Amino acid sequence: MEFSTIILVIIAIVVVWFIFDYNRFIRLINRAKEAWSDIEVQMKRRYDLIPNLINTVKGYAAHESTTFENVTKARAMAIGAQNIAEKGKAENMLSGALKSLFAVSEAYPDLKANQNFLDLQKELTDTENKIQAARRFYNTNARDLNIATETFPSKLIAKIFNFSKMEFFDLGDNEAAREPVKVKF
Repeated sequence: MEFSTIILVIIAIVVVWFIFDYNRFIRLINRAKEAWSDIEVQMKRRYDLIPNLINTVKGYAAHESTTFENVTKARAMAIGAQNIAEKGKAENMLSGALKSLFAVSEAYPDLKANQNFLDLQKELTDTENKIQAARRFYNTNARDLNIATETFPSKLIAKIFNFSKMEFFDLGDNEAAREPVKVKF
């Protein structure tokens, strides 16, 4: 083999690797974005359930206005969160507020027997489970992207095209918020 042929083969291998690795980053980024979208869909479902839940509980426990206000404020903060860290903090607050709301409902046996309340309870439990699964899916994809941006030789492609790490959707140090909202009666 001639020297020029060897150089051409080496260049071809580098170009193929470059294209392969670039496309891998695009797949990783798109998977992480899709996973984040799944989280947002489930959180929107949760946000949509909350007003119905509050209205149902209000009918039985109208004098618990502080609890209703706290849930409403926490929901508004969660909807308005701008980045992943803010979203995690706001979701912690919302989970705590919902736990307070369900604690209030314990004192009202008629409420616990209300079919509308039971249906909302079931939907919220289902949504909480879906949020937890979507969060795990997102964090797995973010982890894979982060590994690719930090390991050699992929790190070179990440630097050239400004592919950056993605933040994990973490609930922080709040142990209570790590558990899904318990809505059993």
